[in-house]
Amino acid sequence: MESRMLTLLTSPWTGDFERFAQSIRQEALLVAPYVARQPLEKLSEILSLKEPPRISILTNLAVDSMLQGSVDVKAIATFCRRNPSANVRHLPGLHAKVYVADDRLAIITSGNLTNSSLNRNYEYGVQITDAYTVKQISQDLRGYGSLGSEVSIDELEQVAGIADELRAKQYDTLQTARQDIRSQFEEQLEIAQESLRHIRARPGETAHAIFARTILYLLRNVSLTTQQIHSSIESIHPDLCDDSIDRVINGVNFGLKWKHTARSAQVFLRRKGLIHLDGGKWSLVQADSDSSQPKDVVLA
Repeated sequence: MESRMLTLLTSPWTGDFERFAQSIRQEALLVAPYVARQPLEKLSEILSLKEPPRISILTNLAVDSMLQGSVDVKAIATFCRRNPSANVRHLPGLHAKVYVADDRLAIITSGNLTNSSLNRNYEYGVQITDAYTVKQISQDLRGYGSLGSEVSIDELEQVAGIADELRAKQYDTLQTARQDIRSQFEEQLEIAQESLRHIRARPGETAHAIFARTILYLLRNVSLTTQQIHSSIESIHPDLCDDSIDRVINGVNFGLKWKHTARSAQVFLRRKGLIHLDGGKWSLVQADSDSSQPKDVVLA
């Protein structure tokens, strides 16, 4: 069943994905928490026949997903090396599965970018070609992406190597259940988690900057109190909101460190003229017609 602007997609939808890939002219946005090797290889094959477009991948490099093989970090790194204009962002908590080509065509589906999703699972979705709707979808997803962190090819390959070691340790643990191997596994697991924390804490990607972008995103359509902002930040970025760390100056406790960082981001945005406080609620300063899109925040 289809209309001029909307087509219903049923399984298997591998043909629909290939037609989507063939339709890409200048840029595409691929959003999926699970990303595997076969679809990326097919996409590379199709893209090799045309002028290389810009490909943005938004995914979730969760340790559990890497252990299960649901997200193949090595395959993502290989894809980026074959397609130098590609970029990857890591967003914890990502669950959306959406694919956009040139703001002209969008697929919203239950299907991840995996071989089983394209060929075996029973998925369902819609393909949209209405230009206004597709542009809005693209803007919304790029807003999601602004909450995440860009990951370089070198970082992808480093995380992939750690994931390989983790899987080997996991296999040993399941086979032997020896205490010493379990301890090694836990140590390697912490290394993997620490690598992801480093991605979130690189220069220019401080918690202050991430919180500032998040505040702009939260206020895009609604006014919120400081408490509501902090509650949402904690929900979106649990890895950056450690309730066990206080800010202490000269022996005086000033409360949770992450909340102080969030308040500092609010003050920074107000001084920049991007948000304002009225009646106890924060709102965006409506400077242009595209106020729903999170603005780039440059820390001076």
